[in-house]
Amino acid sequence: MNLTRTDRRLLTELQKDATRNRSELAETVGMSRASCWRRIRDFENAGLIERRVALLNPKKAGFTIEVLLLVAMKEHSDENRRSFERHVSLLPEVMECFSVSGDRDYLLQVVAKDMESYNEFLNAEILRHAAVQSASSTFVLRRVKYSTALPLGV
Repeated sequence: MNLTRTDRRLLTELQKDATRNRSELAETVGMSRASCWRRIRDFENAGLIERRVALLNPKKAGFTIEVLLLVAMKEHSDENRRSFERHVSLLPEVMECFSVSGDRDYLLQVVAKDMESYNEFLNAEILRHAAVQSASSTFVLRRVKYSTALPLGV
């Protein structure tokens, strides 16, 4: 999608706070309210804006454990991949799942209330899956940077 400088400014502002009213947003990026609303609708229709959400603080929501979980598959068949990906897509503890290159096949970002609940999740939901050979957990000590904003180069 070809984005103008104004488009990039508008999208950058939306990534900062999508709850701002259209008048304020339009004024900030130098557009009329109608054209601002039209561009946002165009971005949504094109799939550039997928959805608008509230970002919660995991610790304040009671999730004290964050884990980067590397998973190796027993066999690299399409059936195993589909089965595992379908399975993890239904697990609320899995925040993100990436198919990766290297020694392991998947990297999952997982949140848990505490170590006991993470241990239960790992054993019951990951290691018992028929396609999984092994898993390795790396526990996050502290988050140094977190962003959901794409660097649009405004």
